[in-house]
Order: sequence, then structure tokens, then C-alpha cells
Amino acid sequence: MGTLRPSSIAVDEGEQKTKVPQEAHHHEKDQLDAGALFVLKSKGSWVHCGYHLTTSIVAPPLLSLPYAFTFLGWGAGIVCLVIGALVSFYSYNLLSLVLEHHAHLGHRHLRFRDMANDILGPKWGRYYVGPIQFMVCYGAVVACTLLGGQCMKAIYLISDPNGSLKLYEFVIIFGCLMLVLAQIPSFHSLRHINLISLVLCLAYSSCATAGSIYIGTSSKGPEKDYSIKGDTENRVFGLFNAIAIIATTFGNGIIPEIQATIAAPVKGKMFKGLSVCYAVVTVTFFSVAISGYWAFGNQAEGLILSNFLDDGKPLVPQGFIFVTNIFTILQLSAVGVVYLQPTNEVFEQTFADPTSKEFSLRNVIPRLISRSLSVVIATVIAAMLPFFGDINSVIGAFGFLPLDFVLPVVFFNLTFKPSKRSPIFWLNVTIAVVFSTLGVIAAIAAVRQISLDAKTYRLFANV
Repeated sequence: MGTLRPSSIAVDEGEQKTKVPQEAHHHEKDQLDAGALFVLKSKGSWVHCGYHLTTSIVAPPLLSLPYAFTFLGWGAGIVCLVIGALVSFYSYNLLSLVLEHHAHLGHRHLRFRDMANDILGPKWGRYYVGPIQFMVCYGAVVACTLLGGQCMKAIYLISDPNGSLKLYEFVIIFGCLMLVLAQIPSFHSLRHINLISLVLCLAYSSCATAGSIYIGTSSKGPEKDYSIKGDTENRVFGLFNAIAIIATTFGNGIIPEIQATIAAPVKGKMFKGLSVCYAVVTVTFFSVAISGYWAFGNQAEGLILSNFLDDGKPLVPQGFIFVTNIFTILQLSAVGVVYLQPTNEVFEQTFADPTSKEFSLRNVIPRLISRSLSVVIATVIAAMLPFFGDINSVIGAFGFLPLDFVLPVVFFNLTFKPSKRSPIFWLNVTIAVVFSTLGVIAAIAAVRQISLDAKTYRLFANV
């Protein structure tokens, strides 16, 4: 058994059963910080893991995939979608194998920054991986809050086209829902919510697909045009913007935290969870992307549901749009809470006392205050910056691409040290180089888009 660190759990190398000796169990609990002890409880099964993974990956941003196709066309769009699915599944599996390896050696890493500390060195965990993951996850919370408000406003305008309520008011309403859900104590406690979330993502994806097919086969839809619009410069930047959209749609950023919820022994369980998740990914991503682009061509909007309205007039029955948006809103709340977990874990580590009971006043009061403030700040940002999607593109390029595509292959090569003559070594190096390059170019493209859109930015704009 290796020496325990505050950020890891010791696991007996010879222990092949889930039962841990009582002395070791008490020793582990004494060594864990409050964030690991209270938020990242290791009690789940591989099925629960599949629910968490599906909620974190199969989220409403998949409704932007037809828009990504408008910059790529049919061939490149489908190829990029297939590559994104294969590379992300491969990378997440490599990350899982590295986590299993360290658990077998006596150090079960519960957080992304813990892995970076041990594999790359403390400075990488503290000054790069930790801050980048925090920005990505908190950015996802803000984006979910904004998108939830936009979906609520869409429902409102269908029922009252001349209504006077503004976008920021709906963002605040959604923020109130998030305020309640944020108090759920641990990641493992979300397993039932994330099961419902899995059903919801299948539901709104089916609705988006059915709606696209309905409009595409009727005379209500636009004339189908699959040509790529714009001059050479716009096409080039559009290409990289589309690749970034697809890559970040497959993004996760919290694989170690999700694997931390699995009860020991962890071997093989993450692969089963990923298989569940990617079965849902295959059904939802491809059906929405292909049907949406087929129906609307290069007129597909940033959120395919927006195409279901033409100058405010619904192209499908109003009830259909209402139900689809309700499914989307409910799943957005689950996605937002999942991405709050790394923030919650930091708060628990900072303010909670691991020697006190989880639900003692000593821990409940700081938990309530810190989590509530976190949600309030995210809601204010979402209401104040309705153009946050542009900002989130930059965060995604700097965050999701390295966390989900680059670091997993680097961690694998540094941990298992495959021969430089082996195909896996060079495959990993190729993935790291290609996606690092894509990340830089995508960030440049995102900053360029911000500069182009800046003249339209208004605080608390009613867009």
C-alpha cells in the first residue's frame, strides 16, 4: 500500500473484493478532505456511472450540430462527427485505464487536478488543469442557465407573442430552480436525477428529429440548399468553428470525478458506463445532426429548435414545441447541477470540516451559503451577458479540447510508457498534436467571432 495523499484513496493491491478491512476504512476517512468525503462519495455502480456520463455529454448543445454542418457540408460533417465520437470514446477509456492503474498501485485519484499533480507535477495541477477545469465547468453552468432562460422565453412567446417579459427574467426563474437543485449533497445523490436526464435527452432529441423530418417533408420548410456560404476567409474560420462545436459537444471535463463515484473495485466499470453513454450518443447526435441539416440545409440555426419557428409562426404544432422545450429545460437543470459538482467539491474542501458529520450545522451552513452564492453569480452572469455563448466558445477551445482530447493520451503515454515503435504511442502523439493545434485555431476563431459580434453586445439584452 502506497503512502496516502489528502487527494487520493488508498486501495489494497491484493484486495479484489468490495469489502475493505475496517482499519483501512477508518484510515481512509481520516485522510480524506471534506470535498472527497462528502461530494465525491464512492458508492455507485457502473450503471450509475453511465447515467452521470450521459448527462454530462448528451446535453442540449447537441441541438447545435446541424448548425456545425452548415460550415462543413454533408461529407466533412459526418466524418467529423464520427471522428469526434471515436476519439472522445478512446480518450475517455484511456483516462479510465490510467485511473484504474493508479488505484491498483494504491492511489485512487478522485479529481482531474490530482491526476495532473501526480503525473505532470504539482504546478500543472494547480496552475493549469485545476483552473481550466473550473472555468469549463462553471462556464457550462452559466451556459445551461442562459439556455434554460431562452427555452422558457420561447414557450412564453408562443403562448403570448406580444408578452413584455424579458430574457433576463426567465434566466432568473431558471436560476431559482438551479438554486434548489444545487443543495443536493453529493455527486452520487444525482444518480436518479441523471437517469431521468437520460430519458429526457432521448425525448427532446427524438422531438428535434421528428420535427425536422416533418418540416423537411412538408411545404412549410425552406428550400434545401447545402452549399457553404461566405467568402474564403469566412469559410476557413467557419470550418474550425464547426470542428470546435463538434469537439466541445462531445466534451466532458469531469471523467475522474465521475469515476470517483464508483464503488471499489473500479476495474472495468467505467468502460461499461461509457458504453451505455455512447449508445445514447450514437442515437441522439447522429439523428439530430443529419435530420436537422437535411431539413434546413445552410439555414440551420445555432439551436435547431429555432428553425421550428418562421417569423414567430410555428412550423409544427404549438404543443409539440412546448413539450420539446420542457424536456430541454428539465434536462438543462440536471446538466447544470452535474457541472456544479467540481465547484461544490472545492467549496467543501475549503469550508467544510471532515471530522464533523456531513449534515452537522458546522458543515450545512457553509454548504448552503457557498452553493447558493455560486448559483446566484452564475445566474447574474447569464442574465447580464446573453452573448455568453461566444465567450463559452473560447473557454471550450482552451478547456474541453485539452482536457478531453489531449491530456488523456499524454497521461496514458507517461503512465504506461508504450514503446515508441508501437502504434498506440504514435496514435496518441498524433491525437495530442492534432487536437492541440485545433484548440489554438478554434480559440482564434472564437475570439474573431467575439470581435465581429461585439457591436451587437448589450448588457441584459432581450435577445
